[in-house]
Amino acid sequence: MEIINTIKDTALIFEGGGMRGSYTAGFLTNLLENEIYIDYVAGISAGSSHTVNYLSRDPERARRSFVEIVLDPRFGGWRSFFKGEGFFRSQYLYEETPYPNSSLPFDFKTFMANPARVRIGAFERDSGEMRYYTKADIHDLQDLMKIVRCSSSMPIFMPPTYYGEHCYVDGGLGGGIALDIAKKDGLKKFFVILSREKGYRKKPLKFSRTIKAYYRKYPLVAEAMLKRHIVYNQVLDELEQLESKSKAFLVYPEVMPVSSRELNYNRLAASYQLGYDQGRRDLPKWKEFLGIG
Repeated sequence: MEIINTIKDTALIFEGGGMRGSYTAGFLTNLLENEIYIDYVAGISAGSSHTVNYLSRDPERARRSFVEIVLDPRFGGWRSFFKGEGFFRSQYLYEETPYPNSSLPFDFKTFMANPARVRIGAFERDSGEMRYYTKADIHDLQDLMKIVRCSSSMPIFMPPTYYGEHCYVDGGLGGGIALDIAKKDGLKKFFVILSREKGYRKKPLKFSRTIKAYYRKYPLVAEAMLKRHIVYNQVLDELEQLESKSKAFLVYPEVMPVSSRELNYNRLAASYQLGYDQGRRDLPKWKEFLGIG
C-alpha cells in the first residue's frame, strides 16, 4: 500500500478540547474528502485522536469518536467518574474500542503506511515536561492507543495513564497547541485547527488552593494547571503574529456550541455538522494558503 502526501512544507496542528472535537472533526472530514494530505501532523489531547484518524484517512472514525461514541453506555459520565474510572472512561475508549469488531475499529495498517511525520504530545506527571511521541515509538496498535490515551488524560476528570516507566496526564498542560515541536522540527508554515472561536483567551483557573491540595503529591501538575492560561495565550499570540506574516493559517470555529464535556448526542451531531459546513465554505481559503488548486 503506497500512501502519498502532497503537501510537504506545512505542519498540520490539531488543538485539543475534549468534545469540542465534534466541531473540528468536520474540518478534518473536509481535508480528507478533498485529498488534502499533509506530511507533518501534530496533536495534543483530543487533537491526538484527530491526528491518528487523519493519518489513517478515516473521516468516519473521526466523526464517530466525537459524536456517536456518547451513545455507547460504556463511554462515561458522572457515574463512572465517581467510581474512579473517569468522566471519560479512557481505559475503554482508547484501549478497547480500536480493535476489529469493537465500536471504533482503527485502521492501523494505513496509519503505519502513511509516511507523514507524526507528533503526539503528553505531559509527564513527575518531571513536569512535555513528551512528544513519534512513529518510532509505535510498534503496534496497543502502543499507539496508549500514547493517545496519555495525551488525552484530562486532569481531575480522568485518571492518569501509565506507559512504560512514566505516568502521564493531558498534554494540554503543556499549552495545548503543538506549535513548539513543529518549530523545533524545522517547519516554517503552519495550518492550525483550533477549537475555540477567534479572539478567545484562556482565563486563570479558579480554586487554585483546591488544585494544589488535590495534586499535593504532584506539585508540577498543579503548577502547570495554574500557569496553563499564560502559556496557552502566548501560543495564540505567536500564532496570530505568524498569521499576519502569512506563515500560518488559523482555522477557528465560527461558533462553539458544545463544552469539552458535552454528552448530548444531538448537540454533538449538530456541532459536527456546523464544522463540516464551515469547512466546505472555507475550503478555497485553505487551498490558497496551502498552494493547491
